[in-house]
Amino acid sequence: MMVGANRALLDAICAQVLSAPVPGVRIVAVDGPSGSGKSTLAAPLAAHLDAPTIEIDDFVSWVDFAGWWPRFEEQVLQPLLRGQDAVYQRRDWTGDEFGAGLGEWRTVPWSPVVVVEGVTSTRAAGQAQLACRIWVEAPAEERLNRGVARDGEGHRGLWERWMREERKFFEQDQARARADFVVSGVDAPN
Repeated sequence: MMVGANRALLDAICAQVLSAPVPGVRIVAVDGPSGSGKSTLAAPLAAHLDAPTIEIDDFVSWVDFAGWWPRFEEQVLQPLLRGQDAVYQRRDWTGDEFGAGLGEWRTVPWSPVVVVEGVTSTRAAGQAQLACRIWVEAPAEERLNRGVARDGEGHRGLWERWMREERKFFEQDQARARADFVVSGVDAPN
């Protein structure tokens, strides 16, 4: 369903999450291409669900679009599914922006609901663990403009390459087709 990011959307997602037939932790994943408005939706959604948020940006890097998933499974998904805290090492975006270096450790205490926000978070490999899949989309030109506005004109080439990788991944993975909710991020702020 296509809906806007408002109270009705948050209520609908909450109802889906709480009725999902999954044991233990209920993981809500907010996916979509970079710059589409995922973070803008994830923040009020997590507040509405009284849930912590884990950002995929703590795992990805400019040089590793998809290879981070095993570390995410090991440090986040598996512990949460066992009823334990997620303890993971975040990407070092400040000290190693263009590499894949890791920085500080973060602990996210186990919670009955956890929001995971970021590109490829609803990938086919993780479907069995998700209570709800949300896809956020916006036109490519708008997403590129948001990214360049946030990261600077010097990052335009990185954004363009990243967007090609995303497009290829999503065409193969079909994440949008599995979404429980499809949300327009057109009105999302930068």
